[in-house]
Amino acid sequence: MPVYLRGLMFASELKQKTISSQNLAELVGVNSWQIRKDFSYFGGFGTRGVGYDVNRLAVQIKKILKIADIQRAALVGVGNIGSAVLAYTGFAKYNLDITVAFDIDPDKIGRKMEHVVIEDVANLSKLKKQKIKLGILAVPERAAQETADKLVKAGIKGILNFSPRYVEVPKKVKVATIDIAMYLACLPYYMPKI
Repeated sequence: MPVYLRGLMFASELKQKTISSQNLAELVGVNSWQIRKDFSYFGGFGTRGVGYDVNRLAVQIKKILKIADIQRAALVGVGNIGSAVLAYTGFAKYNLDITVAFDIDPDKIGRKMEHVVIEDVANLSKLKKQKIKLGILAVPERAAQETADKLVKAGIKGILNFSPRYVEVPKKVKVATIDIAMYLACLPYYMPKI
């Protein structure tokens, strides 16, 4: 669904009012039958022969993804990756807002980056009071599990993990791990030999 939403946002930028499943498929790189099948799980969104209303479908997908309202997130680790994540403006399209950031480095604590003042990682427990449910883990591998444990204890229900380490969390917490080096290491296998 996020891929379809991205395609709809692009279509909206192109001032398209409606879009067919075939046109959406071409924008996002999937088959049109897959789009129709995926949408059928959530009800009928389009009109046969006309297609989908771009803005209305985007609103429906945001509701399905539970991002119709702004979702606040906490970033832990403001090193190279964390700084890049904090500076990335693409989250706003998905109603995601990094509202707080934490680090262990005394030189970073108290500094403002982008729109966020970096706080001491010792203050992670405040997330529960702020009702922030999303966490972004951008700490070194050696600190990943301990930090994930603290995020869970602070009430975080979803973690985007940029650490190259697998972290164990309770079943009620969802973790998505993005190991950039691992994904890059996969590419040579798929590249054609010249």
